[in-house]
Amino acid sequence: MSKDISRILERWDFEPENVIVRLVKGDDGRNKIQLRLDLGLLQMELDGRPDGLRPEGHKSWLEYYQKKQKLHDEANPDAAAFELDDEDCERLWREGIQYYHRYLSAWHLKLYGICARDTARNLRVFSFVRANAQEDRNKLQFDQWRPYVIMMNARSVATPLLGEGKYAEALTVIESGIDGIRDFLDDYNQGHRGDECVELMNLERWREDIVASESRAAEARPKTAVELLRRTLQEAVTTERFEEAARLRDEIRRKTKAEG
Repeated sequence: MSKDISRILERWDFEPENVIVRLVKGDDGRNKIQLRLDLGLLQMELDGRPDGLRPEGHKSWLEYYQKKQKLHDEANPDAAAFELDDEDCERLWREGIQYYHRYLSAWHLKLYGICARDTARNLRVFSFVRANAQEDRNKLQFDQWRPYVIMMNARSVATPLLGEGKYAEALTVIESGIDGIRDFLDDYNQGHRGDECVELMNLERWREDIVASESRAAEARPKTAVELLRRTLQEAVTTERFEEAARLRDEIRRKTKAEG
């Protein structure tokens, strides 16, 4: 079997202005995500590490280092705190990029559950590195992306809620994302620069659009059963469903009399 992937690439054009991604069935029978790049493609598992590997027998380097920290703290309660060195942070960074590629691809495939899961996972990585890295430069390398990942997490959780008409729940998620980004700015004494944060502005505009849209929808909705029947009657007359219109008129008379 040829190892050359030219034939695959010839049938799948790269578009630099778009994220080109698809879901395919793997030889093992499981679905895979493929992301088209200018020089080839990335193929990712839907679960576990995107590359399917288990570093040191663990689901990911994050789980490995979390276990290592726990064992260290249990064995050395009075010793120096557990720390991540440059090599540890480099492993976590490369792994985090894999999850970034997958959650970005999942977003464009409308696989919002995977996007929400992987963004939440990378936020845990940022928190773990902030708490345990030896060097501040390593902490900042991860944490500078916190607003973007918070935004993507909020969008991936709230979008399906909106699709189900759960506006209050969606707005709660968005508000939590806004608060998380504001916390980030405060952590770096940049709270006064919120109007320069693209991710914060994105969520705030989205929140305003949802509130405005729901307000318009609420105003347009019938306020009473009689009003709903009258609108249905008008539709029946317009479409010449006269028997149904007659039945609706009788129902409106009964309800109007009962309410009066």
